[in-house]
Amino acid sequence: MDADNGGRPGPDTPPEPLQTGPLQKQDPRQDGQPVKLTKPAPAAVAEGDIRASDADRDRVAEILREALAEGRLDPEEHAERIDTVYRAKTMGELEPVLRDLPAARGGRPQPGPGGDAYGGGAPVPDQNLVAIFSASIRKGRWQVPARINAFALFGAVEIDLTEAVFPQQQVQINATSIFGSVEIRVPENITLRSNGSGVLGSFEVEANDAEDADAPQVLVNGYAVLGSVEARPKRGAWIRDLRDRLREGRRELRHQLREEHRERHEQLREEHRERHEYLRRERRDMHEQLRSERRERRDRFRK
Repeated sequence: MDADNGGRPGPDTPPEPLQTGPLQKQDPRQDGQPVKLTKPAPAAVAEGDIRASDADRDRVAEILREALAEGRLDPEEHAERIDTVYRAKTMGELEPVLRDLPAARGGRPQPGPGGDAYGGGAPVPDQNLVAIFSASIRKGRWQVPARINAFALFGAVEIDLTEAVFPQQQVQINATSIFGSVEIRVPENITLRSNGSGVLGSFEVEANDAEDADAPQVLVNGYAVLGSVEARPKRGAWIRDLRDRLREGRRELRHQLREEHRERHEQLREEHRERHEYLRRERRDMHEQLRSERRERRDRFRK
């Protein structure tokens, strides 16, 4: 400040900085700090909070039924756990039901993938069909493994998949025929492909492409030496009909389990009612006996 002008700031005196009090707002852009305008990302859903489906409940109920048949659970424990299963809404609520059973060693029951529409359950081990101067036939309702090995030596192997259940979409059949025959029949509405050859024999596969992209796919590999390998769709056999029967079987099983649970619940309620009635009679008889004893003592005292 200049002494000549009475303490007033001169032309060369820089202005004093403004004082910021506690009530004056600070602009974050003046400090060089960027303003955050994005919202925090939502927290991921925990695995145990995933909603359980009817298929998940059915798988757990089937494990409990097997545990009851093996004697790992008594009927009362089975009824309590079945009630918990059909009341569960999340996968985390299903986990404690299987915690002390051998099925729990594989971990938490996971939701079934979309391919489970053709079948369900654990992976099926590979199957070997061997015919040496004999015949080997596999047909009817059975779960198809991911790989089938067929070997025919002066024999015949027949594989019929028209009524089978496909737990997975991809199925590979390795067929070898030496002076024999391997015959494969598949449903009409699945995909059938081949990658094989014949050596002085016949390797004939009638290729077929299903309209449904999620339909099972069967790949036939191998070779035929002085023999034959034949694979073709069976007209009139549709896997859709099998899926309908499979869904109906699951509904019947679920209805049966609910009926068993209801009957067991009614039985436990009746047993509880009988115990309650027995205890009530016992207390009544005890009160009558005490009342009679007091009456006798009072009569003796009056005499």
